[in-house]
Amino acid sequence: MTASFSSAISPSSSSLISPPESFLQHRNKIFHSPFSLSPLNHSHSLRFRKSLILPRGRESPSIRIRASLTDVSPKVSVEEKQLPKGESWSIHKFGGTCVGTSQRIKNVADIVINDDSDRKLVVVSAMSKVTDMMYDLINKAQSRDEAYISALDAVLEKHSLTAHDLLDGDSLATFLSLLHQDISNLKAMLRAIYIAGHATESFTDFVVGHGELWSAQMLSLVIKKNGTDSKWMDTREVLIVNPSGSNQVDPDYLESEKRLEKWYSLNPSKVIVATGFIASTPQNIPTTLKRDGSDFSAAIMGALFRARQVTIWTDVDGVYSADPRKVSEAVILKTLSYQEAWEMSYFGANVLHPRTIIPVMRYGIPIVIRNIFNLSAPGTKICDSRINDYEDKENPTTHVKGFATIDNLALINVEGTGMAGVPGTASTIFSVVKDVGANVVMISQASSEHSVCFAVPEKEVKAVAEALQSRFRHALDAGRLSQVAVIPNCSILAAVGQKMASTPGVSATLFNALAKANINIRAIAQGCSEYNITVVVKREDCIKALRAVHSRFYLSRTTLAMGIIGPGLIGSTLLDQLRDQASVLKEEFNIDLRVMGILSSKSMLLSDVGIDLARWRELRKENSEVTNLGKFAQHLHGNHFIPNTVIVDCTADSVIAGYYYDWLRKGIHVVTPNKKANSGPLDQYLRLRALQRQSYTHYFYEATVGAGLPIVSTLRGLLETGDKILQIEGIFSGTLSYIFNNFKDGQSFSGVVSEAKEAGYTEPDPRDDLSGTDVARKVIILARESGLKLELSDIPVESLVPEPLRVCASAQEFMQQLPKFDEEFGKKQHDAENAGEVLRYVGVVDVTNKKGFVELRRYKKDHPFAQLSGSDNIIAFTTRRYNQQPLIVRGPGAGAQVTAGGIFSDILRLASYLGAPS
Repeated sequence: MTASFSSAISPSSSSLISPPESFLQHRNKIFHSPFSLSPLNHSHSLRFRKSLILPRGRESPSIRIRASLTDVSPKVSVEEKQLPKGESWSIHKFGGTCVGTSQRIKNVADIVINDDSDRKLVVVSAMSKVTDMMYDLINKAQSRDEAYISALDAVLEKHSLTAHDLLDGDSLATFLSLLHQDISNLKAMLRAIYIAGHATESFTDFVVGHGELWSAQMLSLVIKKNGTDSKWMDTREVLIVNPSGSNQVDPDYLESEKRLEKWYSLNPSKVIVATGFIASTPQNIPTTLKRDGSDFSAAIMGALFRARQVTIWTDVDGVYSADPRKVSEAVILKTLSYQEAWEMSYFGANVLHPRTIIPVMRYGIPIVIRNIFNLSAPGTKICDSRINDYEDKENPTTHVKGFATIDNLALINVEGTGMAGVPGTASTIFSVVKDVGANVVMISQASSEHSVCFAVPEKEVKAVAEALQSRFRHALDAGRLSQVAVIPNCSILAAVGQKMASTPGVSATLFNALAKANINIRAIAQGCSEYNITVVVKREDCIKALRAVHSRFYLSRTTLAMGIIGPGLIGSTLLDQLRDQASVLKEEFNIDLRVMGILSSKSMLLSDVGIDLARWRELRKENSEVTNLGKFAQHLHGNHFIPNTVIVDCTADSVIAGYYYDWLRKGIHVVTPNKKANSGPLDQYLRLRALQRQSYTHYFYEATVGAGLPIVSTLRGLLETGDKILQIEGIFSGTLSYIFNNFKDGQSFSGVVSEAKEAGYTEPDPRDDLSGTDVARKVIILARESGLKLELSDIPVESLVPEPLRVCASAQEFMQQLPKFDEEFGKKQHDAENAGEVLRYVGVVDVTNKKGFVELRRYKKDHPFAQLSGSDNIIAFTTRRYNQQPLIVRGPGAGAQVTAGGIFSDILRLASYLGAPS
């Protein structure tokens, strides 16, 4: 027995829906039923029917599929109204989140009512999650899972409860009656699918479109309830689309315009609530607008009405300059041109689907993205480039509007000398890709034609590579092609902005920012329109790359992930200075220094977001773990949300210094007062400096020589400006400066040393200072900076530790024995005093004679070196320019505060190199 399921359609849509015979031509396409179908009953005025086959003996209720809520009898005369088009219309689109609850539907109604436009058309999606629920019904029924019944009940309950919250009286009764009728029809349809075990795309589209029907009806009734006349539109009666393959459809604007004018002539209203997402084919078969269909519906309606504006209401304040989940400093863009929005959306930005922009571009209708949950936010306007140019004059420096990324891609490189100059090679390559059905996201080819490189989704790369290898097997065997190579785990980063086309240096800035973040670029593409520059990077570098370029162009905070090694006297002082200055750096200089780890010899403290420096001492006690230097470095550098990593070594450990090369090679910057690396073996120093020059990774060590004094930077400045260094002479030890500044007026040498030790100027064992080794290391550092290739052993050092005391077992024993040598030191001081001179312990770099030495010297009392006080250092540069009167740098050369300050200065210099305002 064949059971017929018919539906009654209002006469208002008689010209829009095909007759039953038309449907008979397509029903087998919809159901693929093996059973025969009998002709449909024509006893009523029926415009849209579907027939399903049920087993013999099974009765089925009649299913009425509504195409319009308003029933208009064909005997009743209806005055036709002409559709007014133009700027009197504004289009609003509200997504599922916006109409997700009864309260949100009320909010939407308020927005529509308060819009002062003369006429309004509102496009709505199904309530939040409802479309997924409808697809789930189809899936359960196809799988012969009887849970589809309870799932359908949940759909009914959701809309019934919402309606009770929103409506009352006749409007509630009318809606619930129609809702129950729809649910009854759907239950019978789903039962038929359950029996057949299959539903075609067309039938699925018809079922899932009910969510939009219900939300549109409810919103229209709520607007009416508030005293504003409103009609609701089933857009399947108006929007006609043609399938275009690849899960896309093309609107038939001419036919849709005719149907819209007919619909409006029968349903005139200043407020129309239309269903999003759904449409019909030219054969009047229900379909959908596929991905982002409701936005597309709104754009099409905007074009059909020639509206003043299309407003897309979402849950974000507008279009961001980058994904705010990846770049916390991303900003809301006030305007975008159609082309910029198109480019950004293609490359994955949460803007609009590219096809949404096409309908409005034709008539220059702006699209505004606004936040329904933050009505005070003006949103982002997407408009004609000329309007965009005018509004961008407020911020003329932003040549790049935004950045977007696409993940999970692979590069395929087809390479070979046989490709050069051979017509049709690229055509053959992409024909193969087309036959596989893969989507090419980006193409790059050098002018030499030696290779063609393109990106495809990673899930498709295996099939593409195999097809290419098969197609070019003879060329590969003959050597005309050398390889079809696959580079997996890639991401695309696109910079978008129409002003890039007329601004020199944008590409250079982009690549420079990536280089400074130690990001390697695998492929580059840029169209002649110059609306976007696209680069391919490693997937693991994608977020770091995005943050680096955004920081460079938008002057968002330059963020450094910092690791502090050695929280001793110098390190702890630095941490406290960072704590005290952090807010000022963020607010005034856009620099965000985040200490992600603190490591000592036995324990380390790690954080994913940054250690609270107000509590770092307590946190080390509470949350520290056993020291692991490899894990420490990986933790810092593996944070993809922060593009720049720096390790600050506050130790004097040669083992730690041995890691500098590997850290720099991996892209980790190094800042240190540790002299061991630069004064160690010459070959290691030269290797380290060569790596520094070849890469964009920075190695700063100002504090190795003069604590907080600008000694190294002054020397570099002289050399870089073409001066020639003749000699560098200086008092490099704050400890020894203090000792000899106070070794006078009858003071004993041992007494002055003891006083310096008690004041904290010396190392725990004063012999480390008196031996002169520390000064020798500073001399060798400056000698190497001046171009001399000397080893530490090449520097003769006059030790102030009496030879018999060099073997003392402890510092305490040394201090006890030192007074025995006061007479010897006293004689030197007395002789100098009698000659009108003072004793000073100095280091000398004799560049002319390519040597260096450290010794105790005598200077006249009017010499600059004799004028020191306290623990000051003084360095004199004798150069070709400063020959008669040396260039002198003088200031405090010892103490935790000044040394930490010198390190801090290097960190800020690093930040300025990486893009922070200088």
